[in-house]
Amino acid sequence: MKKQIAFIGTGGTIASLGDGPFDIQDYGRLGQVMDAATLLARWPEAAGVASVEPIAFRAIPSTAIGPAEWLELRRVVNEAAARGVDGIVVGHGTATLEETAYFLHLTAAGGAQPPVVLVGAQRPSSALSTDAGMNLANACRVAGDPGARGLGVLVAMNDEVHAAREVTKTHTARLQAFQSPDFGALGQAEADAVHWYRRPLRPPGDFDVSGLAALPRVDIVPCYAGADGTAVEAFLRAGAEGLVLDGFAPSGGTPALMQALRDAPVPVAATTRAGGGRVVETTRSRAAELIPADNLNAAKARVLLMLGLTRTRDRAELRTLFERY
Repeated sequence: MKKQIAFIGTGGTIASLGDGPFDIQDYGRLGQVMDAATLLARWPEAAGVASVEPIAFRAIPSTAIGPAEWLELRRVVNEAAARGVDGIVVGHGTATLEETAYFLHLTAAGGAQPPVVLVGAQRPSSALSTDAGMNLANACRVAGDPGARGLGVLVAMNDEVHAAREVTKTHTARLQAFQSPDFGALGQAEADAVHWYRRPLRPPGDFDVSGLAALPRVDIVPCYAGADGTAVEAFLRAGAEGLVLDGFAPSGGTPALMQALRDAPVPVAATTRAGGGRVVETTRSRAAELIPADNLNAAKARVLLMLGLTRTRDRAELRTLFERY
């Protein structure tokens, strides 16, 4: 029997239509974004690998998806899971896909959910050699595969399966844009079956956001040669309850920026702009009470800090969360 898969459509490139086969960059100007049912009708091959139920959520670019949409999407995912489906696929634009995936991964409170797989496309459904149809069908296959259970939220792109915590977009246009820089893919969706090669050790999160109307504000502070405390001061005035340093490699920032972070009255997580590797604690970062974000990039460290702040403002307790997740 075919697996029962819920497909939640949020829009994005995978659901977009351009004005011709070569319109692969500027299609967004048209605003033609299909809902979940229309997208599945355009790619009936998905129905060949699973029994797919469309669930309309949004039909927008992922640049318009943020914390408010994450909270609502988590509720929709929970409702689909409660119906006893074998798996859940979320169609999503690639701009913020990795952040939404990590949020859903961290908020799987209760644990026993079916596999949740996010999928997008680098080329719209109308383009020549679009990856939309294959990615969609493969995501449905992955969501229904027994090997996907217990791995947390996954991302299926370009015939590969990645862990939500590890995957990031590494190219603006190429089909192989989504990579897991330090560790590689978990598995591959091949023609015969989904093949698995490793399992992530970091567990899904148990943050319960069911009663939240909003998440704490956390902003990302960029680091560059000559950076001072201007951005830090502006974010604090705007109401930031936490900050993330997107610092030099291997870690840290300019003297002026480090001083501003040391003076900030909010928790600060430290990441590196290098694109790979762990943040190593140093004498300067310890003096500034920065929380090492391990190998999370700045965007994902922001997601974890936002959720961590729903539990505690204590920096030692927040540090424990970064060590665990």
